[in-house]
Amino acid sequence: MNARSYCQLAAAIFALVAVIQLLRILMGWPISINGLAIPIWASWIVVVVAGGVSVLGFRAAGRG
Repeated sequence: MNARSYCQLAAAIFALVAVIQLLRILMGWPISINGLAIPIWASWIVVVVAGGVSVLGFRAAGRG
């Protein structure tokens, strides 16, 4: 696997995470880890961060 393919794969995975978190927000899916409820606002942070990393990954793949 070369650097371009790696960047594309990583960017696609981060994009998928962002989309799933966005779906969680829109559908109101609850998440709890070991009995601790994760608030919806945490998903907004994940959408922004994962979406940003995804964009950076696709940009890096385009340069390679």
